[in-house]
Amino acid sequence: MYDTRIDIAAATRRNIVDLLQQSLADAVDLFTQIKQAHWNVKGPSFIALHELFDDVAEIVEEHGDLLAERITALGGRADGTARTVAAQSRVAEYPLDIAAGGLHLAAVAERLAAFGKSARTAIDSATDLGDADTADLFTEVSRAIDKQLWFVEAHVQAGD
Repeated sequence: MYDTRIDIAAATRRNIVDLLQQSLADAVDLFTQIKQAHWNVKGPSFIALHELFDDVAEIVEEHGDLLAERITALGGRADGTARTVAAQSRVAEYPLDIAAGGLHLAAVAERLAAFGKSARTAIDSATDLGDADTADLFTEVSRAIDKQLWFVEAHVQAGD
């Protein structure tokens, strides 16, 4: 941990950084998985889904960046290399053998939902650690991911 004048005890900051680092690993992995869908989707809705997945990936990446910046603001080191993320991520492995739009929609929706759920759990953990700012950050992440999940699920909810 690096020195900082933030008035949170070093031991507490370490716990918060660990919480943030786990979410950062999940966010980076989720970003790459959504890009997998973006690059490989096929079918009659190709262009709409290709663009949707790119937009969703961008939002996930932006929120991963916010998590990383909070880690460093608290005196931690944000670790987001491919190897670190692969070792730490809790996101389910993405199925590489799919191409159909509906299958990609289901896979992306499942992962967004899990990431949103973990963000809500992290809100409580950050609150328990006494860090309202980090809890607020996780609230922002949760809200944004839920919105992206809505966009993805809207493509399959009408039963078309």
